[in-house]
Amino acid sequence: MKLVRYGARGAEKPGMLDADGRLRDLSAHVPDIAGAVLADLAPLQALDPESLPLVPGTPRIGAAVGQIGKFICIGLNYSDHAAESGMAVPPEPVIFAKYTSAVCGPDDPIIIPRGSEKTDWEVELAFVIGKSGKYIAEADAMDHVAGFMVCNDVSERAYQTERSGQWSKGKSSDNFGPIGPWLVTRDEVPDPGKLRMWLDVNGKRMQDGSTATMVYKVPFLVSYLSQFFTLHPGDVVSTGTPPGVGLGMKPPQYLKPGDVVELGIEGLGRQRQVCIADS
Repeated sequence: MKLVRYGARGAEKPGMLDADGRLRDLSAHVPDIAGAVLADLAPLQALDPESLPLVPGTPRIGAAVGQIGKFICIGLNYSDHAAESGMAVPPEPVIFAKYTSAVCGPDDPIIIPRGSEKTDWEVELAFVIGKSGKYIAEADAMDHVAGFMVCNDVSERAYQTERSGQWSKGKSSDNFGPIGPWLVTRDEVPDPGKLRMWLDVNGKRMQDGSTATMVYKVPFLVSYLSQFFTLHPGDVVSTGTPPGVGLGMKPPQYLKPGDVVELGIEGLGRQRQVCIADS
């Protein structure tokens, strides 16, 4: 299934794509694509999409998951990206938080913070937890995953690395966490370790990679994270980015108002964001 949330920000409705890619309304069946719904997708999988009402027009597409509890990110998880950043691949995954106030829809604007000169892009594979767990064995890890989606881990590099403290302050500005357009359920992604991913800025290809070069794979990450805290349905984990970010260019290149960022992952859809200055 491809699950969608659509409508005005803060008032999104649940939806599903049918076989022809048309948006269908799920409001009569579930309140949201979140929490308890993600813990038991069987009722939605039993529905005939053709029986659901068509959604007219072209509504705004919201973040693919609502009511996110934890938004966890993995840093330096591609060896070639670590090299372009001048850092070594860590012996264990680097974990940081992207605060949920950053969450937005896949086509909402990137808001460049006041005074920012180093706002950067990062196409990433994200997965969503569907089954609670702690101390999860790697062999059982995929049973805890509801599905996958595209994430742009927008980052302000000066805030991240030059302002002291943890990375989260450079990762959590408003609209720094576009996710979606869809949550693609696990059964439709047979191998998340073999997905092509790309990102363009103003029509120029900046990132062109594959999850095949990910150092720490999805099952390992589920197990690893669950050693430190309980994972709950609706928690989002973004798994790192391939090379081609602005920080790694010579000289570095960063986003400015008016720039257009487009990105996607094979089978998971695409995003498009226009950069605007914060008011």
